[in-house]
Amino acid sequence: MTDLHTHGAATGAGGRSRPHAVLPALCATQITSWGIVYYAFPVLNPQITADSGWSTGATTAAFSFALVVSGLAGIRVGRIIDRRGPRTVMTAGSVAGVLSLVIVALAPNLPAFFAGWLLGGFAMAATFYQPAFAALTRWWAPDHVRALTIVTLAGGLASTVFAPLTAALADHLSWRETYLVLAAILAAVTIPAHAIALRAPWPPAAPSPSGTAASPGAVARSRPFLLLAVAFTLSAFAMYAVVVTLVPLLLERGYTTAQAAWTLGLGGAGQTLGRTLYAPLARRTGTTVRTTVLIALGALTTAALAVTPGPYGLVIAVSIAAGMVRGNLTLLQATAITDRWGAQHYGRLSAILSAPAMTASALAPFAAATLALILGGYPELFGVLAGLGAASALVATATPVRGKK
Repeated sequence: MTDLHTHGAATGAGGRSRPHAVLPALCATQITSWGIVYYAFPVLNPQITADSGWSTGATTAAFSFALVVSGLAGIRVGRIIDRRGPRTVMTAGSVAGVLSLVIVALAPNLPAFFAGWLLGGFAMAATFYQPAFAALTRWWAPDHVRALTIVTLAGGLASTVFAPLTAALADHLSWRETYLVLAAILAAVTIPAHAIALRAPWPPAAPSPSGTAASPGAVARSRPFLLLAVAFTLSAFAMYAVVVTLVPLLLERGYTTAQAAWTLGLGGAGQTLGRTLYAPLARRTGTTVRTTVLIALGALTTAALAVTPGPYGLVIAVSIAAGMVRGNLTLLQATAITDRWGAQHYGRLSAILSAPAMTASALAPFAAATLALILGGYPELFGVLAGLGAASALVATATPVRGKK
């Protein structure tokens, strides 16, 4: 009886079907949350610094601080979702996101601006990919890869929708007024969507696979888990540093700002294409092989960018290939826990695995700019980042769990 109940909730078999409202709701909230809480900032930051007199380094540090807070707070969020489901925490996260943007918009000084982004970090932890992945992994198992792919495809549209919208608003409003309008949109879309669509019963998780540690603490202390965290952290730093320094690399090589922007944008389109390929890749490859190959491909595309000054069409092709790899890496991390240790403690373990990678991503812009100065240029930086990616692929080869390849 218990078995039937569990599978009916999670897979659509048995007496209950999947909560069909969840998937479209999470697609909408991921586009909106990422688009407003994350992607609006780089669009508005030049206006913020010009109007407030705060330095770009200070405002960017506040935003990076939010990313670090998000990674750390995500561990607690994951534990709550494992036990109680996503509805309460994701709805509260939406409310926190709205309040954080209001505080940012009304901040009279830099400490208040930091306080707004501190709250924004908690909102990110409770509304971005990790809690959505935890919800879909439990409700859609064992066919969760399809659901995860759909949500990440939707999330990939966040910058496409909200970067232009934010810029259009900023053309007619101040940055403070723009953030208030965006906060209203965030409230209108995400709070009711999370509160209403995530009401489905939270099914029991499937037991951990035989041969793996059932305790989440034991898993988190195991050698494969720790090495996997190292591999993902090194890879995240390298890949995110590539994204934030691709435009400076191309400008240094004599391309125009428009050409550099198109190259970066088409790389983002490559992420969407890459995510559509992950499910067939997962069916045809083992867990460790897939992890190693995708991280190694990230290193290879970074090396290609380091040694490819032109022609422009070839640079675009390499950028698209790099984006395809990044798109696959998002889903690789989303499925890393279930592939190795099952879904029983997915929220907590996935958050622990993601926390150092999120921190590395937050530090990457500052560290990459500093390294470029030390190394003498951006091509040299990309060479170092490729080496870092290769090292992370090497670490990934040592991450198999007993009984799994």
